[in-house]
Amino acid sequence: QVPVVESGGGLVQEGGSLRLSCTASGLRFDGYDMVWFRQAPGKEQEAFSCIRRSGDSTYTVDSVKGRFTISRDNAKNTLYLEMNSLKPEDTAMYYCAAGRLYDYCSGSWSYWGQGTQVTVSS
Repeated sequence: QVPVVESGGGLVQEGGSLRLSCTASGLRFDGYDMVWFRQAPGKEQEAFSCIRRSGDSTYTVDSVKGRFTISRDNAKNTLYLEMNSLKPEDTAMYYCAAGRLYDYCSGSWSYWGQGTQVTVSS
């Protein structure tokens, strides 16, 4: 069983919105910091938004700040990513991971999901 599973990706037009979810099972969700990564074809993987285990602290990179919002519901063992005003350059495979945050969104990630594809058409 995969400890974390992403869902909610799909094809959307430029300017549209999507909400990604990352549901954890078999682990104590509130014991882990969480991060969203993305990787576009031919590009390096990018950790762009992260949240502390309590949910009281988040960090989002400037390129998506104001458009993407990370949140979590520990009672539901679920991490969320609300994505608005999507752009073609947001097209990528999106992954969540659970582990320990060090600084900004760098950390040690113990559990990874298999990813969900987001495609934004122009």
